[in-house]
This record gives sequence, structure tokens and C-alpha cells, in this order.
Amino acid sequence: MGTKSLCLLIAFVLVAHYIYTPIPENIEERWKLMLISAGFRTVGHVAEIAERLGFMHYMEVLMMITSMEYTAPTSDENITVADIEFNSVPVRLYVPRKQSNVLKRAVIYIHGGGWCVGGSGEKQDILALYRLAPKYHFPVQYEDVYTVVKYFLQNNVLEQYGVDPTRICISGDSAGGNLAASVAQQLLDDLEIKAQLKIQVLLYPALQTLDLDLPSYRDNADKPILPKSLMVRFWSEYFTTDISLNEAMASNRHISEDSSHLFKFVNWSNLLPEKFKEGHVYANPVYGSSKLEKKYPGFLDPRAAPLLVDNVKLQGLPLTYVLTCQHDVLRDDGVMYVSRLREAGVQVIHDHVEDAFHGAIMFITGPVDLLLAHRLANKYIEWLNVNL
Repeated sequence: MGTKSLCLLIAFVLVAHYIYTPIPENIEERWKLMLISAGFRTVGHVAEIAERLGFMHYMEVLMMITSMEYTAPTSDENITVADIEFNSVPVRLYVPRKQSNVLKRAVIYIHGGGWCVGGSGEKQDILALYRLAPKYHFPVQYEDVYTVVKYFLQNNVLEQYGVDPTRICISGDSAGGNLAASVAQQLLDDLEIKAQLKIQVLLYPALQTLDLDLPSYRDNADKPILPKSLMVRFWSEYFTTDISLNEAMASNRHISEDSSHLFKFVNWSNLLPEKFKEGHVYANPVYGSSKLEKKYPGFLDPRAAPLLVDNVKLQGLPLTYVLTCQHDVLRDDGVMYVSRLREAGVQVIHDHVEDAFHGAIMFITGPVDLLLAHRLANKYIEWLNVNL
């Protein structure tokens, strides 16, 4: 074999090795997902290198690359799309052009992206575009979303857009699901708001900061699209750029014994159905120093971790749809919230998809779209049509 042929073979093997990612057998279009995963890993590696060389913060690199997906507001004969502000917070508003004597339904959608990236413009009734880490930290993202929701729920605003105050949904995916859940909880205590949410829809939400060693974190630590290392980084960046919090969260030793009473809210041995516990044994938490809790108390705030409230706080929440994916580190967050909501008497529809992974719905358009994304999106929209 000639030198050129050998070099070509070596290059081919290296590329093939990089692209190849073990994909669960029950995933359809496995090669497509393999290529998508390779793209995501490439972006992650570029971000790591840029950060280590001091060129740019890791999340700033991700934002720079994902901003290439930005979609300008584009109206057509059916819908008017506009980027405006609700009480100084940017939103993307979608308003049907068709005139009707019937009041409209409304969906307030909160984008995902680990509180650090995202918000390039998905098609929803109202897309809340909150300020992002690492420039801004909790509670800024939460406060931005709460501001948007509270502004929209004013009677005069609902009248302006012709919205039925009894047919409003709050929804979000991943970090957006986190924000949707926390806002829905806080609205229950806001006496200034008269309109009530009819439903909430949480798509593979992140809901707790205490235990980052759940069975789903163990089973899916290296699965596409959200490996454990990236989710831990998202969580820590939500509160601070201090790498010590990231390191403590990665080892699951960021909670002190002073906060041990909170673990009852995320005790997966009680809250997960048996099929999610297979092959795993619950162990008591390993506690760390209280320094991080005192320095960054936000990660124990229920507004950041909606699972950290007692059942009384959950009572009164609206009909809830929770989507969880088997191959997702956040799977058990959603499953535990379903259990907690049902204990509190809240009506919940739990849609668990065995052949899905985190963020699947975002692959509904090119350049790489997946049949799975269309299937999940269609189920989501059908459920909204029936229940909103």
C-alpha cells in the first residue's frame, strides 16, 4: 500500500471513529443521529479549546455557533410574526391573521438551551427570550420569564390580542421546561394576577439541582445530545462562572448536610417506578462543604429547582403534560415531578417515549430533520388542540 493510500485510510478510520457514537438499538434513523451527535461533539470540543486557550468562555462559543441558526421574524398570509418587548423583555409574537369572533387560545413558550444558549426563534404563540448566562445568572432568567408571563396575563393585554383568559398554556423544553414549571408554581401565590393558566406542558424539563447522580444520569451520561458533563455545566453556569461549583456538582458533592432535609423531595427510591430503577441501588447522599450553598444559594431556590417544594405548593397547578425520553439524563427529573404532582392531586398526563433522547423535537427542520422529532411534535400539538 502506497503512502498516500495509507494516509487516506488512516484519515478515514479517524473520521469514522470520531463520527461513530454508540446509539441505542431502539432509536430510528441511527446514522442521522450519529452525524448530529458528531456535530454537537465538535462544537463542544471547539468550545473547550477556545476556553482553555483563553479566547472565549465555553458558553459564549456555543452561543456564537448556535446564533447561526437565528431565524428572522417572517410573516405570511396566515400569521404575523414580530419581535417586540413585553415590559422591556424581548419576545417573539405569533398572531393569526384570520379574523374570528371567537377569542384565541395562547401558548407562552420558553426556549431551552441550559439558560445559556437558544432562543433563535421557534414557532410558538409567544416565545420568551430571556437573558442568558454566563453574562447573567439566576434569578435573572427566571425574572425575565415571570415578567413576560405576568405582563401578558393582564386583562388589558389579553383583550388587546383577543385572547381567552381561560385558555392559556405555559410550555417549555429542557431549561425552558424548568422555567415554565417554576413560573406556574409562583403564579399560584401572585394575587395581582386574575387570569389562570389552563394547562402547562413540560418537555424533558430540568427540575432539580440536588441529586445529579440519578439512574438517568448514570444510564445516559454519554448519550447524545446532552451528556452529563454538559448538563452539569449548564446547571453550574446558571448560578455562577465559578468553576468550583461545576466541579462539586460533577462529583455530586455540592450539597451540605445542613440541607439534607431537601433530599426527601428528590428521593428517587420512592419517586421512580420500578422500571426506571432497574440495576440501580439508592445510596445516602455524600455531603460537601456548606461554602458553596452560602456563596450561591440560588441552586437551592425552588424557583431554580421546582421539585424542591412541598406538596402543598404543588396543589392548584393546572392540568399538566410531561414528556420524558428514555435516553436522557433529565428523564428522572420529569418522572419524579409526575409522581410528586400526582401525590398533590394534580391531574398529569405523562408521555414517556422509549425511543427518544433529549432535545429530539428541535430536529424538526433541516438541514437534518428526524422522523422522531415530527412524531413528538405532532403528539404535543394534538394534545394542545384537545386540551387548550
